[in-house]
Amino acid sequence: MTATDRPSAGSDDTAGPARGDTVAGVVRQWQAVHPDLDTGPMEIIGRINRCAALLQQAEDAPLRRIGLSRPEFDLLGALRRTGHELTPGELARETFSSGAAVTKRLKQLSERGLVERRGDTRDRRVTHVRLTEAGRAMVDGILPEQLAYETAALSGLGTPERGELAGLLGELLVQLEGRLGVPRV
Repeated sequence: MTATDRPSAGSDDTAGPARGDTVAGVVRQWQAVHPDLDTGPMEIIGRINRCAALLQQAEDAPLRRIGLSRPEFDLLGALRRTGHELTPGELARETFSSGAAVTKRLKQLSERGLVERRGDTRDRRVTHVRLTEAGRAMVDGILPEQLAYETAALSGLGTPERGELAGLLGELLVQLEGRLGVPRV
């Protein structure tokens, strides 16, 4: 079965809400150019990517107001939610960042007084990072605003749909993390 002889997830022939989104238009264009290709994966992954970009753009606004980037907030958030000191390597794994990127961000956060670094007493090559009181206050102050934004962004979905979407995305994430060798927490 090809994309032309089955209703696509983005077509008006499917049950559920009409799909007049940006990705539906892109899929229609690809189907016109390559009617023999199955665009089903594009309909899912394209929508996930587009949703992620739009959510990230709006969700980062509160962070920009307080002078933080998303990767900096992710580092601060990792320290806050784990509740203890972490090494730069552990922070890299927690935030899916490179060691060099973490080092650069930690330097900036340290200069702003949001994190403190201390050397390991047993191994001088190891550094431990912890939140300062100012860092903890910043995370605790912005987190409710971030969660309120996320709640508002999902307000068009009912509780059952949110649960179903969370479950499906969770299944996809487990599959992808397993294929890519990403450690699961």
